[in-house]
Amino acid sequence: MNDFLQQRLFNTRRTFLKNAGVGLGAMALSSLLNDGATAAPEAAGSSIENVVNPLAPRKPHFEAKAKRVIYLHLTGSPPHLDLYDYKPELVRLDGQPAPDSFIKGKRFAFTTGTPKLLGTPRKFTQCGKGGVWLSDAIPHLQGVADEMCVIRSMFTEQFNHAPAELLLYTGSARSGRPSLGAWTTYGLGSENENLPGFVVLISSGVQPNGGKNSFGSGFLPSVFQGVQCRSKGDPVLYASDPAGMDRGTRRDTLEALRDLNELQAQELGHPETLTRIAQYELAFRMQTSVPEVMDITKETKQTLEDYGAQPGAASFANNCLLARRLVEQGVRYVQLFDWGWDFHATGADTDIRDGLTNKCRTMDRPIAALIKDLKQRGMLHDTLIICSGEFGRTPFREGRTSGGNLLGRDHYPDVYSLWLAGGGIKGGTMYGESDELAFSVAHNKVHVHDLQATILHQLGFDHTKLTYRFQGRDYRLTDVHGNVVKEILA
Repeated sequence: MNDFLQQRLFNTRRTFLKNAGVGLGAMALSSLLNDGATAAPEAAGSSIENVVNPLAPRKPHFEAKAKRVIYLHLTGSPPHLDLYDYKPELVRLDGQPAPDSFIKGKRFAFTTGTPKLLGTPRKFTQCGKGGVWLSDAIPHLQGVADEMCVIRSMFTEQFNHAPAELLLYTGSARSGRPSLGAWTTYGLGSENENLPGFVVLISSGVQPNGGKNSFGSGFLPSVFQGVQCRSKGDPVLYASDPAGMDRGTRRDTLEALRDLNELQAQELGHPETLTRIAQYELAFRMQTSVPEVMDITKETKQTLEDYGAQPGAASFANNCLLARRLVEQGVRYVQLFDWGWDFHATGADTDIRDGLTNKCRTMDRPIAALIKDLKQRGMLHDTLIICSGEFGRTPFREGRTSGGNLLGRDHYPDVYSLWLAGGGIKGGTMYGESDELAFSVAHNKVHVHDLQATILHQLGFDHTKLTYRFQGRDYRLTDVHGNVVKEILA
């Protein structure tokens, strides 16, 4: 690359200080080129074979317990008090006004005044050897309780869907930061050069609350963003050859584009130009590899029945099975988003009795099957599974629907539950606790940034050192926060 153009590319206040003799600019450039993980590919010669593959496998900071991640996001946030956090005292006081000491000074999304406490109508059972409390809404998950670690002391600062989801996945409630999946592939690359390192699957027909920012690359090179695949129709939009163009012509076209992009990379030195080369090449290889891995008709009848999957359908069950097929083929990070978990009781489908039973049927069986399937294949121990929403639900009835016959809960950030399995996590355990009425964390607080730090730790990263220099400073997923929750590690 031309030295002058390279200097222009990284021209910041830091380079001014460098030219003034302070030397901070050299430090900034060294960080951009990254000691811990490759920040961007560099051109070395004029041939595509000499361009560093930005998704090539890379080593983490230390030995990892998990090689890959499957994140199951129940968009809208399920009512954790009706699934994972059993509160007998709340059940005893059901229908009573919430004590003023518990709600004083707090704001809620749709509730004002003094709400009525809502004890769960669900039946809870202690499951597995570890005695994990799980409700009757998730009977199949009860059968894999010894693989699960339920954290009952999560908290966040955001009580609206989009900001809470962005905080969970990008470390910031505002758009523009790289997502967890992008950070993962930035740090580790992919184990299959013919598939994306980060794949996104969406069910129930609705995009995540944070939009594509929830799986975007932010200021990281765009090769690290999530590639959305579909379980019905063309797996990846716009990857197929255009009408009238055969594969040979497509190859010739890409080679011409490659040559032009390499010339631009040599002249201007912008890392996104090299990202574009890598993406075109990956898209060409994906044309044959993605349809094959997305074809669940290759699975046995028993496997399809275990998941409740149906070839040709678009469902959460299909996506769980596809997640297993993708990680089995070397995809580093698979993100599932499933809409329909916003249980306000604005309709029968969001009532925490029959509505929750019906919705859980769509996820309980396939998630349990996914855990069993990975374990049977010897992959659960190094595949980290996380299942969560973006926040919790209130221990009282939602204000707008409190006068009706349906039971629903409002948004709640102060304490909620989620669970992890595999990937070096201690199964059959519960960590943390909410208070007797589930209004706040009683023991072992776990912030969203702590969860992020723990996930990266299991992947072999010190979260404070997995950084990327942007606009003159080093950014990381956890911002300036986060502690690894060592107590849940096996």
